Amino acid sequence: MKTMKIADHTVPAIGLGTWHMGEPSNRQTEIKAIRAGIDAGATVIDTAEMYGNGLSEDLVGQAIDGLDREKLFLIDKVLPQNASKKRMEKSLDTSLKRLKTDYVDLYLYHWRGSVPLSETVATLQELQQSGKIKRWGVSNFDVVDMVELLGLPNGNNVAANEDLYNLGSRGLDFDMIPWLVKRDIPLIAYSPIAQGDRFGANLTTNKVIKAIADNHNATPYQILLAWVIRNGSTLAIPQSANPEHVVANVEAANITLSKEELFMIDSEYPAPESKQPLDIL
Repeated sequence: MKTMKIADHTVPAIGLGTWHMGEPSNRQTEIKAIRAGIDAGATVIDTAEMYGNGLSEDLVGQAIDGLDREKLFLIDKVLPQNASKKRMEKSLDTSLKRLKTDYVDLYLYHWRGSVPLSETVATLQELQQSGKIKRWGVSNFDVVDMVELLGLPNGNNVAANEDLYNLGSRGLDFDMIPWLVKRDIPLIAYSPIAQGDRFGANLTTNKVIKAIADNHNATPYQILLAWVIRNGSTLAIPQSANPEHVVANVEAANITLSKEELFMIDSEYPAPESKQPLDIL
């Protein structure tokens, strides 16, 4: 299984996303899905206080209750309006209570808001020193944001950037990914399978993708995930409430695409040749 390094940990390159999860009516099925992913080898679970206004965090807390916390890597995110010195710790404490834990492994600033970035970074540093978060990072940052971040005191302590990235939305390949790789900052890719072709790129029905999937006795979704994690410094966090689909997603970390296959994929979905606006959902 392919692994990658993030926030001082080596983890499987495919984790578990929980966006759009947590509604009480689906709770038991979703708990089974998360547990199935963990049993299949996933250790990373990504959530946020925004997801269902805390329902996703509640779900994760229930799903991991009774498991060995030290073997899991939890990612959570703080909303822009809570990213101030005055509000962030209280927001984090609420998240920790929902998660039934006393720390998160990686705490992300979900997207930029009106709070000065320097204040957010200083507060994240304080929370890290308190032990409530092990490391911190950012989300939905473009290169210009990352450059500003690294110019701030302690900004170079950023442990990751989480952005939308998949074969149909690969604007990051022009500048962001090379920039991150050069500085040894990992990328967390959300919506790595384009939410099941909802973005209109028709990835899973493409003849080349289907042929490569057949070569690996895999599904097109697994090939899309194998492509996202191909560089060794990207963590993919696909979301599914179906236990079988979750297991298949995790198992995609066992697939290695050949140079020829990567060339074939690039021919169908070329890398951008100019700067692209950052895709955000």
